[in-house]
Amino acid sequence: MDSLAAAPGTGPATSPLPVLREPRPVAGFDDLPTNRAVVMGILNCTPDSFSDGGEHNSLDTAIAHGLRMMYAGADIIDVGGESTRPGAPEVPAEEEQRRILPVITALVKAGALISVDTRHAQTAAKALDAGAGLINDVSGMSVQPDMVALVASRGVPYVLMHRRGTAKTMDALTDYTDVVGDVISELMAVRDRFYQAGVRPEQIIVDPGLGFSKNSDQNWELLTNLQRFQVLGHRLLVGTSRKRFLGSLLASAGKAAAPKERDSATVATTALAAANGAWGVRVHDVAGNLAAAKVAARQCAPVPVFSAPGSSAPGSSAPVREASR
Repeated sequence: MDSLAAAPGTGPATSPLPVLREPRPVAGFDDLPTNRAVVMGILNCTPDSFSDGGEHNSLDTAIAHGLRMMYAGADIIDVGGESTRPGAPEVPAEEEQRRILPVITALVKAGALISVDTRHAQTAAKALDAGAGLINDVSGMSVQPDMVALVASRGVPYVLMHRRGTAKTMDALTDYTDVVGDVISELMAVRDRFYQAGVRPEQIIVDPGLGFSKNSDQNWELLTNLQRFQVLGHRLLVGTSRKRFLGSLLASAGKAAAPKERDSATVATTALAAANGAWGVRVHDVAGNLAAAKVAARQCAPVPVFSAPGSSAPGSSAPVREASR
């Protein structure tokens, strides 16, 4: 599929054939909306994703899905070539790059702002060279020195996510005294490594890592206490989309809901996260979660001020004057 084409069934075009669109300017991090939570669409270019089972594992299907998310309103497309589900095998950097670099190149040409989802500095560097605008790293406490050095040298935004251990060991590493306080403290410790390398505070986006080395109750505790993360002084990214703790919540007859049956619950958690200060959400269903982000922004906006001309007294029947935003 041409990288500038709309995927069939998207936009005003109804033809089954790709429809060429005018090239868009390349999106930048500074162009992201500031009046609502940013929506990051998940694009798994893997054969073993927990959420879609490899539906976007070919170049054409990956680009088509990235375009669908873009035209549905995704602010960022997060492209990854290695599954991060519990127990997932590690993928060599060379294979990861084979999966994602052509996809990134095509989507950047279409005007998308791309985040590269990778633990490997070599992959991240090549993705940045291909036009990606930020790095989303799930390494957590195990971030490698070459990744720290890369973020410092390139000056790009970087998502610092909390995770203990690896995909194969993290489920056994859920012993916390105070999960919120411990996660914040451990994020601070890793963040200091970036500071020491010269990374600026505004480059860092923190992610509490729901689903990574946390059990179901701990995920809910983190989601309930997102405002405590303000002490870090960074943008906060929250990823609940289709995760196991939502499947457990929606279980029927003792069986967890399938990943794609968790989208409505994801939308609800997006509204909660956005209302509690999340800068962004990482999701599979872009349209539903974008709507939730807009609802949260509207509901949490300053209330209108009701006052008579020349008076500061509330409760007047004078015309509504919107509060400054």
